[in-house]
Amino acid sequence: MAMKTININGRAVAVDAPDEMPLLWVLRDQLHLCGTKFGCGAAQCRACTVHVDGDAMPSCVLPVGAVQGRHVVSIEEISGPVADAVRRAWVELEVPQCGYCQSGQVMGAVALLRRHPKPDDAAIDEAMSAHLCRCGTYSRIRQAIHRAAAALSERSDPDPSQR
Repeated sequence: MAMKTININGRAVAVDAPDEMPLLWVLRDQLHLCGTKFGCGAAQCRACTVHVDGDAMPSCVLPVGAVQGRHVVSIEEISGPVADAVRRAWVELEVPQCGYCQSGQVMGAVALLRRHPKPDDAAIDEAMSAHLCRCGTYSRIRQAIHRAAAALSERSDPDPSQR
């Protein structure tokens, strides 16, 4: 094993892991950040999604050596107006059922809205298609993303008459 320092949730953290160890296991087993879920281990479900330099990435296949010098944010520390709007919409529309995939879904939705503040259905479907939900709440997920986008648009519109 080799000690390395990685930036997780805004803090420099020393971890003892081989470069090829998936970031997911460093987060869960060494740092005890268990909000990032293990779903498939093959980047097929995206329950393990984290942000790396702002991009949504599956941590189950991302070697910890690949994140040195980069900024990683897990579900425990995702913050800001977009994250707040997404979480609020998730609750208002009762998106989760079992909830297992939700940390990955939220991370994907936040990354989408930060890149594309007013996505249409096609953009949402494209961005979220890799995120699997065993309970099938896809229509609620899409509605929640639209609601979060609308809330953010209203919040940033300085002229209320233009809403």
